[in-house]
Amino acid sequence: MIKQRTIKSPVTSTGIGLHKGEKVTLTLRPAAENTGIVFLRTDLTPVAEFKSSPELVGDTQMCTCLINDAGQRLSTTEHLMAAIASLAIDNLIVEVDAAEIPIMDGSSLPFIYLMQQAEVIEQNSLRRYIKVTKPVRVDLGDKWAELRPYDGFKVDFRIEFDHPAITQSKQRIQLDITAESFLKQISRARTFGFMRDIEYLRNNNLALGGNMDNAIVLDEYRVLNPDGLRYEDEFVKHKILDAVGDLYMTGTPLLAEFVAFKSGHDLNNKVLVELMKQQDCWEYVTFGEEAPEGVTAAIPQMA
Repeated sequence: MIKQRTIKSPVTSTGIGLHKGEKVTLTLRPAAENTGIVFLRTDLTPVAEFKSSPELVGDTQMCTCLINDAGQRLSTTEHLMAAIASLAIDNLIVEVDAAEIPIMDGSSLPFIYLMQQAEVIEQNSLRRYIKVTKPVRVDLGDKWAELRPYDGFKVDFRIEFDHPAITQSKQRIQLDITAESFLKQISRARTFGFMRDIEYLRNNNLALGGNMDNAIVLDEYRVLNPDGLRYEDEFVKHKILDAVGDLYMTGTPLLAEFVAFKSGHDLNNKVLVELMKQQDCWEYVTFGEEAPEGVTAAIPQMA
């Protein structure tokens, strides 16, 4: 049986917000079965709640930002959501005392370590999946993204950047996203940005906390980080990391192949929203004794 999961005990960490540059305290708490992923902003009175939902994604400029019915915002959710997805966690309370999730090192790995420290545990209820039964595609100019039926979760992702440091690396990856493949091949990939955009971003109160400790920085020709890249193809791998987080915004794992060209937070969200609208293209499923290999491979082994 594939059962729901949460963490055993609360765990806390601090970091800096990528866009506001403010100190952020993050606390992850266990949640009851069928709670889903719930974010709480404890810096507001009363505490503001954001339940993970593709329909609550209201801003995708440089991150995935949730906006609740009261117009309150919570930014930079994607890297944490990717980590939650990779550990097959279904129920979690996420508390932050600021307007965004801390950026940590720009990847998902610190969040994975944090939840492993808290210990992932099984619950009694069966885990529910969204099984894509018919293709759903969204086009946005020359960019597009499509969800196709698949017994597991697979990504076929292509980026296209005209930059020497990126063109010499692989710009397309096809990968079955399993517990092992995400941890080893995707989780350490950092967000990246260009020096030419820094002034514009900071004039718009974005990337105020960005630096070479939490992002790959490029000038017109090369990577400026003294330690270079963590993966030769870190750029496309980070885009896959973002997509894994964005596509987990339902709080329910997808059984699908995600095929995308030049997709980002906006398009990732749009194709997920479109899927949920087209109710004849998906169904909820659970697994008792038998499950496809692609499903079981995505579930990390319990300690």
